[in-house]
Amino acid sequence: MDSTLQLHSVNVGTAQPVRIGERRILTAIGKSATPGPVAVGPLGLAGDEQADLSVHGGLAKAVYAYPAVHYAFWQAQRRERGISPLDETLPPGFLGENLTVSGLLEQEVFVGDRLHFPDCVLRVTAPREPCYKFAAVMGFAQAGRAMALAGCCGYYLAVEQPGSLAAGQTATLVPGQRGLSIAQAFAGKWAKHRH
Repeated sequence: MDSTLQLHSVNVGTAQPVRIGERRILTAIGKSATPGPVAVGPLGLAGDEQADLSVHGGLAKAVYAYPAVHYAFWQAQRRERGISPLDETLPPGFLGENLTVSGLLEQEVFVGDRLHFPDCVLRVTAPREPCYKFAAVMGFAQAGRAMALAGCCGYYLAVEQPGSLAAGQTATLVPGQRGLSIAQAFAGKWAKHRH
């Protein structure tokens, strides 16, 4: 296994009101790529917000990384359901991630692993669990189930050493104590939700 991660895009967003069915809710799932270095503190990236701190954000979920390779899956899911045109390319940050990455998938990353970037260190803490806001943004009610079946959840990171991040950087993975991979942790959490 290659133990490096390539950072394609650093994405931030602010909480915005959106309508989901009859309800108006606040969400910060819509992130956009940010050029240049972005400061990273204990609670995440400068200029980024989370709307519901009970499930996103905080010290343990300060930064969310998502493998770019999964974008093809979501584009196909949306195309099959007639949600998007055939040639649509989803922009980085569309899935709510702060870091659009390549090189380390969920089955290769374990809770406790550390990612050493040139100017900061992030520690893997948990898989993402999709919520109703994710389904609303994706445009179909079964988006969470599709994520569970495909195992393409991405992973949350705590900030161990503040600093900065920029697109194009490479991080080296330093293994922690190997217990559950992110893929295994996600499968276990999803199984509990279904019972």
